[in-house]
Amino acid sequence: MERCEVAREVLKLNGLDRCRVLTGKVLETLIDKRLHFGRQRYFKEAWPDLQHVARSLAQTIARLKNETPGRPIIVSPFHYVSQYANIYVVDDLRAQLGLARIGVVSGMPRDMYGSDNAMIPDIDVLYTYGQSNRSGLGLQMARSLRRNGVVVLFSDVPPFTLSLYPMETVGVSIFGRPSRIHNGVFRMGAPLDALLLPFYLCFEGGRFSGKFFDPIELAAADAPQRVARCIETALADNYARSLIAGHPSMYAFSPAK
Repeated sequence: MERCEVAREVLKLNGLDRCRVLTGKVLETLIDKRLHFGRQRYFKEAWPDLQHVARSLAQTIARLKNETPGRPIIVSPFHYVSQYANIYVVDDLRAQLGLARIGVVSGMPRDMYGSDNAMIPDIDVLYTYGQSNRSGLGLQMARSLRRNGVVVLFSDVPPFTLSLYPMETVGVSIFGRPSRIHNGVFRMGAPLDALLLPFYLCFEGGRFSGKFFDPIELAAADAPQRVARCIETALADNYARSLIAGHPSMYAFSPAK
């Protein structure tokens, strides 16, 4: 019910299918379990829909690297449908780019349904939680980016994680209201002149698909607001499948930092 109330009262979204919004969290859990247990039973189980999303990302990255050789790229899935589905896209993307390994900055708890490392052995998960050397996360990400030219970071993070750790945020406007989003991707990506490649997953009628945004130059002055517009577009188009939908703070929190 909180998911519906936030959409209606805070974001002023109209015409939402209440049942789709209410079942979003249940759908996420079911998809997570199906993907994880399926890969436990059939290692490297293929999902053509997710492979198609990964192929589209790989083609865009190849084009960007051809246009600006050597420029690092941060692939940015938004929090939609299922975290495991996003990671499986990343794993397929790694294979299609011909990379032995790829780094992913993640705040997800480890091993929810079994060994994550066994299911995704070629992904270096750079955790933001439960890690004694959390202050070294930026350095780990920079090393992974320089080594592979590509790293993965979820940039649509609202500042509610301040409840666990202090977090730098940057002021933007979302749905016409002053808001805050995570500043980490801009602080780390701008000095490297990196490009951000945002996208999010959809799941309807038993099929996965992806929605892709134009690349964003993280060194540009308007980069935070461009990411905010992507967040706004994704919420308006697919609020029911947002994993962050309904959190009381959303993006309107922490007015100072």
